[in-house]
Amino acid sequence: MPRTLIRKDPSNFKTLPLFVEAGPDGLRYQSLGQPLNFRQMLERRRPVEVADSSRFAVELANLGVSVRLTLRLQGRDYWLLVRQRRPDRGDTVLKLISGYVPAHELNLPLLTAIQEVAEECLLESADGWLSGRFADTWLPTPYQGALRYREASHFRLSPLSGAARPVQCGNLTLLERPRAYVHLPTASLQLVYDLSLELPRDARQLSLFHVDECLEDGQLVARLERRRPDIYLLALQRGVPNGGLFTLRKGELLPANTRGLWLSESFAEQDGWLVRDERVRWKDWLRRCGVQPQPQPQPRRALVGAS
Repeated sequence: MPRTLIRKDPSNFKTLPLFVEAGPDGLRYQSLGQPLNFRQMLERRRPVEVADSSRFAVELANLGVSVRLTLRLQGRDYWLLVRQRRPDRGDTVLKLISGYVPAHELNLPLLTAIQEVAEECLLESADGWLSGRFADTWLPTPYQGALRYREASHFRLSPLSGAARPVQCGNLTLLERPRAYVHLPTASLQLVYDLSLELPRDARQLSLFHVDECLEDGQLVARLERRRPDIYLLALQRGVPNGGLFTLRKGELLPANTRGLWLSESFAEQDGWLVRDERVRWKDWLRRCGVQPQPQPQPRRALVGAS
C-alpha cells in the first residue's frame, strides 16, 4: 500500500514568466511581469512559435530544471530516469529528474535542481535512507518526518562537464553551464544540469525509489510506492546508452520492459535552441544514438504504454 510522506499547499508556489533572448553564441533570460501561482503558470504553458531556431526573442510561461544524474554502480555508469504520468499531455513517459523553478530561485536554478534530486530520488540502504550533499551544501531531507535518514553516511552530487554555449540570468552567467532549450509546445525554458551521484562505500543492498507529487483535494501529496519504484537505470557504455534499462532492488539490477516505452521531450531532437516534440519513442531515440534495440526478458506488462 502506498505510504504518504508529505502534504503541501500548492498556493505557496510562485514563479515568474520569462523574457528570453537567444543568439548563436548564448541565451539570456530574465523575469517578466507579476508572480504566477501554479494554476496561472499552467494556463500560460501553451504552444508558441519561433521562426529562427538560433536567434529570437520570446515571452515564456516559466523556467524549469532537469538533472541528468549519472550513477556509478558495480563499475558501470547509469543515467537515472523517473516515470511520470502527465495528465495535462495525456501520456506517461520516462524523464530526467525535473521541476519548476520558483520565483526566488530564478537566478540560482542549480539550487532548485539539487532540491529536486532530494525530493524525487530516494536511496534506501540496508541501514536506512541516504541524505545527500552537493559540495558544501547539504541537500534537504524533505521526508524527515516519515523516513529514517542515516546520520553517519550520505551520497555526494558533483558537476560534470557543462554545455558549450553560456546561459545568463540577466547579466549573471550560470557557472555550471547547463544545457538550455525552449520547449515550444509548453512555452517553457528548460535548463539541464549534468551531475554525478557518488554512493558512500558502506551503502549495502541499495534500492532506488521515485517519489512524485500529485494534486489531491487541493493539496500536493507525495507518496512512496514500494511495489512500483518508478526509477530506472539507463546503462551507459563509454558515456553512450547501450539499450539496457533496469531497476535496482536491494542491490540487484533487474531488467525492465521497454515495450511501448516513450521518453520525455528532453530526449527529443534539439534544433538550435528549440525542441518541438512532446516526447520520443524509446526505439527511435536509441537508433538516433546509434544503438540497435536488443531483445530482453519481458515481464507481462509494459513499463510505459503509449497514450
